[in-house]
Amino acid sequence: MGNDIVKSSDFESINLREALEERYLAYALSTITQRALPDVRDGLKPVHRRILYAMRQLKMDPSGGFKKSARVVGDVIGKYHPHGDSAVYDAMVRLAQDFASRYPMVDGQGNFGNIDGDSAAAMRYTEARMTEVARLMMEGLDEDAVDFRETYDNEDKEPVVMPANFPNLLANGSSGIAVGMATSIPPHNVAELCEASLYLIKHPNCSDEKLIELLPGPDLPTGGILVEDQEHILEAYRTGRGSFRVRAKWQQESLARGAWQLVVTEIPYQVQKSRLIERIADLIQNRKLPLLVDVRDESAEDIRIVLEPKSRSVDPDLLMEALFKLTDLESRISLNMNVLTASGVPQVLSLRQVLQQWLAHRRDVLQRRSRYRLAKIEHRLEVLDGYLIAYLNLDEVIRIIRYEDEPKAELMKTFSLSEIQAEAILNMRLRSLRKLEEIEIRTEHDNLSKERDQLLEMLGAEDLQWKRISKEIRAIYKLFGPDTELGRRRTDFGEATERDIEDINMAMVEREPVTLVLSEKGWIRAMKGHITDLSSLNFKDGDKLKLAVQAETTDKLLMMATDGRFYTLQADKLPGGRGHGEPIRVIIDMEPGIDVVDMFVHKPKRKLVLASTDGRGFITPEDGLVANTRKGKQVLNVTVPNEAKICKEADGDQIAVIGENRKLIVYKTEQLPEMARGRGVMLQRYKDGGISDAKIFKSDEGLTWTDSSGRSYQRSMDDLAEWTGERGQAGRLPPNGFPRSNKFNN
Repeated sequence: MGNDIVKSSDFESINLREALEERYLAYALSTITQRALPDVRDGLKPVHRRILYAMRQLKMDPSGGFKKSARVVGDVIGKYHPHGDSAVYDAMVRLAQDFASRYPMVDGQGNFGNIDGDSAAAMRYTEARMTEVARLMMEGLDEDAVDFRETYDNEDKEPVVMPANFPNLLANGSSGIAVGMATSIPPHNVAELCEASLYLIKHPNCSDEKLIELLPGPDLPTGGILVEDQEHILEAYRTGRGSFRVRAKWQQESLARGAWQLVVTEIPYQVQKSRLIERIADLIQNRKLPLLVDVRDESAEDIRIVLEPKSRSVDPDLLMEALFKLTDLESRISLNMNVLTASGVPQVLSLRQVLQQWLAHRRDVLQRRSRYRLAKIEHRLEVLDGYLIAYLNLDEVIRIIRYEDEPKAELMKTFSLSEIQAEAILNMRLRSLRKLEEIEIRTEHDNLSKERDQLLEMLGAEDLQWKRISKEIRAIYKLFGPDTELGRRRTDFGEATERDIEDINMAMVEREPVTLVLSEKGWIRAMKGHITDLSSLNFKDGDKLKLAVQAETTDKLLMMATDGRFYTLQADKLPGGRGHGEPIRVIIDMEPGIDVVDMFVHKPKRKLVLASTDGRGFITPEDGLVANTRKGKQVLNVTVPNEAKICKEADGDQIAVIGENRKLIVYKTEQLPEMARGRGVMLQRYKDGGISDAKIFKSDEGLTWTDSSGRSYQRSMDDLAEWTGERGQAGRLPPNGFPRSNKFNN
């Protein structure tokens, strides 16, 4: 044991923070570059690139037969991608789904999942092969078009990037979450990408507006309608960050006897149809969307979701606006073009930069393939030159081969041949010695010489290179043009119907009459129907009725408290009439010691007059009183011991104010300021007490009030001449018949 003692010198001290940072950085870089972000040149992540390469190695060409998916997955994880088989298969399935990939790279046979969110069958059951898109992505791979690197076990090689004779990054899009960054690129139309690329080749300094004119927005596999504003689209493509609003495509179908139904034929990208229908059904069941009574899925090959309205009088646009707000029939597709550049650095690129880097990659591929072809031609021309020398000296060549011990060396010495030429002559077949073969060799030599000159000319002239690239892009356009089934645009452009938010909110609530009851101790409830006889209502011991308001469930209620705050309540959200309801303080955040002054149905565009007990007040628009939070909105500023007391409709050109001292004053409402918030001005001057009541009325209708016996009184402006004065005056005792309560009571 004594010999096993470990000395402190055997350990190496390291800084834990530095060690963690180093390891986390290594993990982050691995995730960013090897998993989550696509390469700007081919638009592929490593797993997708390896799947396509494995399929190519298995010769699963578009024109060939199908092979089991399990065979592809096995090759991928065994040779190139040491990860789980389910992750690789899931990535392969997505490449085959026409509702997930705009231009699928895998042609699947069997169950590859569906738009309802159902999973694909197991890999042992499904079969696959490459599509024409995948073939284009790897065109020239054997012609030194791109670099290769060692696989993870150093037993094979794999391409670093694909030649990508197809603008895959924008055509099929990409999404992924790395460490500290993410990418999200929606699919686009290839024909439009080709047009934009061709224009960019001719006009490298063209404006962003022109590019957006040629590429107006995403083209999603599931169609739909893009309702994003043009300025936002332009800004998103200019910066590489933004989002697009996409709505489902729908139409109205007429039925018998004037009835109708709505049919959704296209849904937004990446929305699962089954979950969407479940969400709509839940809204119907929970009575959150009373305009709709049923939803049915009648989809077969195409999507067909049937929406049945409550009645033929329902506004279809309003119904759809409510559905757009509540469900994924409208969704937001994000744009974050965070990709790996050619140097392997993650960067957010604009539309112009993405196209430029793809075109630069295509030029690099063209140059490499051309140099590769040039080397092949040079080698073949060297061999052909040797053949021609052999034909011109056929007898001597035969003699050397027959009689010399070292025919190869002798041929090289006699005719000044290279080793390659001598080897080629020695490997010639006897049948090639016929006269016709010499003519064919001379023809091939001339053709190859001509091709070599053309390649040398192209490699020396940038404009010829771009001309060749443009030709390749036009070939892609022809394959996937707007007149082809795969190439036609699926996502249309439209404008979102601007409906009033209140109308949409009303569409989500079933309209029913209710009576809202508030007790003295602050308990509130919503009784069904409009109750006229309130004497039968039950309250807790020691409690009684304070306020009762007749309303509809679609109404919004405003409540004024003694501290001058206004609170907003939604009639359909209040507790039901069973029991005594709930304390109002559970619903709103009202300070202790504060009480409710008034409660009424909100009427937009109406004006109110507000006043505190000390006689200060002003006129305010009712729309400005609506509060969006439980804390309410401070409108009338009061200082203790004063409280908010008056809240009356301001519809008229005259105001009558009476104080607790039983003095009445009448003057024009134009003398009152209109304010959104404040203390206000003095409505009437008092020696003792404060304000009792106020009423705004119209001059031609006169002032009315009701006494305690229920009798109504009316006084014209002529009758009120001695009470008419200016704001802030004290006033005088009211006319005969005015209630002793000092209230107008109407």
